[in-house]
Amino acid sequence: MGEQADAPLKRTPLYDLHCELGAKMVPFAGYEMPVQFKGILSEHLHAREKAVLFDVSHMGQMRIDGEAADALESLVVADVKGLPVGKVRYTLFTNAAGGIIDDLMITQGGYYLMLVVNAARKAVDFAHLRDRLPGFDIHLLNDMALLALQGPAAASVLSRLAPASKVMLFMTSEALKIGDIRCIVSRTGYTGEDGFEISCAASEAEALARMLLAEPEVMPAGLGARDTLRLEAGLCLWGNDIDETTTPVEAGLNWAISRRRREEGGFPGDEIILRQLFDGAPRKRVGIRLAGKVPARRGSRILDGDGRDIGVVTSGGYAPSVGGPIAMGYVTPAVADVGTSVQLVVRDKPLQGEVVLMPFIEQRYVK
Repeated sequence: MGEQADAPLKRTPLYDLHCELGAKMVPFAGYEMPVQFKGILSEHLHAREKAVLFDVSHMGQMRIDGEAADALESLVVADVKGLPVGKVRYTLFTNAAGGIIDDLMITQGGYYLMLVVNAARKAVDFAHLRDRLPGFDIHLLNDMALLALQGPAAASVLSRLAPASKVMLFMTSEALKIGDIRCIVSRTGYTGEDGFEISCAASEAEALARMLLAEPEVMPAGLGARDTLRLEAGLCLWGNDIDETTTPVEAGLNWAISRRRREEGGFPGDEIILRQLFDGAPRKRVGIRLAGKVPARRGSRILDGDGRDIGVVTSGGYAPSVGGPIAMGYVTPAVADVGTSVQLVVRDKPLQGEVVLMPFIEQRYVK
């Protein structure tokens, strides 16, 4: 993470507001962050029914000025050169072994590219960009905050404050004013729900958050609900489900590799990744639904019907909207088919499970 373990924790611009709202604060990726306000279960269900507001200002926001699409494309698997102005694309930094350095969002701003990367990886990513793209103006935007408004009511809430947001589609971005605050609004998210990620000056983040929380449908939510929501949506968390030893094909992120990039390659680890696209990978990320009520956590062993080790859980927990425990993990391809019976070892006891399709819930993006 590029940070000393005993380094003082950082605070986002919303720290005082979190404390005022009664948040339980925990260390996360070098920051003091709210894990919950009223409770993970209620925040999770509110996100599925109405709308919640997350503080994600700990994530890294970067800007590359100038015509950088060609250069950035040499580091990621996406078609950056073909990304239209105002569009957002999910992609992956890869290494020479085909592993995932980080997953990120790229927005084409016209005369610049905006990147949003994981909090725990922003120092690594920034150094990677500076090292691999010399001569470009690359800025880590520490003076910016990032809020995520997520849920089926998010669009109606935001359209009252910024009417132009009403016509935005999934994976698009616009410069809008919310009230009098200048923002960059992207219709994206990490919950499986419709929603927006809103970047603004750190100095105006609290005013923006108070404005959104004043809307009757919106309640604050913490990292606990964010994790259960993303798990139900089948979305990867870097450090759990993907890392520098995991290839995009193993992770089931083939869709992130643009058609032209599959044909041309030209990104780190392309030979390994493209070969796996054609021949298959030695392991595969799958979703697992467990019988009973006991959840499996990261690191739980996955066994086949004969009790042989076939993989390991990378994320797991109770899924409030599914109504039971779910998990994601890697297994050998022979046992990755939907409907395959598996066992997950929790506290030395095998629990019955079954490989299922992901996402675990219906995604409700506006396309």
